[in-house]
Amino acid sequence: MKYLEVSGVKVSSIGLGTWQFGSKEWGYGAEYAEKTAFDLVHRALELGVNLIDTAEFYGFGKSETVVGKAISGLRDQVYIATKLFPIFPIRSLVRSRAQASAARLQVDSLDLYQLHWPNPVVPISETTKGLRELLNDGLVANVGVSNFSLNQWRSAEISLGKPIISNQVHFSLLTRGPEAELLPFAQANNRMIIAYSPLEQGVLSGKYSSSNRPKGMRAARKFFYPVNLNRVRPLLDKLAQIAKSHDATSSQIALAWLIAKPNVSAIPGAANVAQLESNVAAAEIELSRDEIDTLDEMSSQFEPIGPGALLTDLKTLIRHH
Repeated sequence: MKYLEVSGVKVSSIGLGTWQFGSKEWGYGAEYAEKTAFDLVHRALELGVNLIDTAEFYGFGKSETVVGKAISGLRDQVYIATKLFPIFPIRSLVRSRAQASAARLQVDSLDLYQLHWPNPVVPISETTKGLRELLNDGLVANVGVSNFSLNQWRSAEISLGKPIISNQVHFSLLTRGPEAELLPFAQANNRMIIAYSPLEQGVLSGKYSSSNRPKGMRAARKFFYPVNLNRVRPLLDKLAQIAKSHDATSSQIALAWLIAKPNVSAIPGAANVAQLESNVAAAEIELSRDEIDTLDEMSSQFEPIGPGALLTDLKTLIRHH
């Protein structure tokens, strides 16, 4: 396993995202939460993964509960990261909700406590008062944020008066916004970017097309619109070509591209142990500079069409018929 070290913290470059643990919207059912999730956590630890990411919002606490049961007796092998959902994140509630997360996770302290989203109403100074107390008391070892812009990240760190070591953001071959400001800041300041949705919920696996779209909530995402699955096909074909030369899968190449960047760790989810093992194996793939440059160029050429553009095209089609 490849590891990333920042601010005295060492985490695996491939972690395990657990949004799907106990969350009904994924449609995995009770067996997944009661058995598969445990198998995933245990196998991940066996393979050297130590970063397990969850949140109080995932399944409204169920994900944390499942993770807590799965890591029972294995605490020393896990770097546990969870998130505070920012509904009225005032000082007193920050403490009580961190305590509730720790209780569900069955741990004495949280390795990384992340503010899940910026709150547009509650001043960050009010939230950081609670976070600072948690750091001082030892209930939280490190503070992170999620979905913060660079200015928001800096402001939060100034307010906290201590390093905010990570920013968990949407980052993939198809979503490269973090490269503009967040990643350079992390690399220059010994901070970490934790990439969620690194495979775009399966788009980058290459198995979907305009005639073979996923069912359920994923189908509503813009990358799964038929027109966008057609537009992204050249990039998917190149991923498949590079994957073949490494005896790998397209998903593994997409993950390898991401974690080749210094200060980046990715947290893909997994539907089963085989998928987990495949994700983890991506850490062993070394892409050439030419391969990375080719993927950079082709992903830059992909421009997805959003709902507004689709609606405009539909109206135009109706007018002409």
